[in-house]
Amino acid sequence: MKIHSLQKLNKMNKTEVKGNWNEQKGKLKQKFAVLTDDDLMFAEGKKEEMLGKLQIKLGKSKEELQKIIEAL
Repeated sequence: MKIHSLQKLNKMNKTEVKGNWNEQKGKLKQKFAVLTDDDLMFAEGKKEEMLGKLQIKLGKSKEELQKIIEAL
């Protein structure tokens, strides 16, 4: 099952989230070399905090980030 947006992470069980997010995280790190594991740490209840950090680091809007992730 491929994650099409971070919103779907909330609807998936933790095992699915961990596996799929690890795959998506790897693709994001390939696309944006400045990202680290710490930048992409997805903790339950901290999605908005993570997105905020990514917005600042990449200079992208929340909508742009969602489109990038959906395209992976």
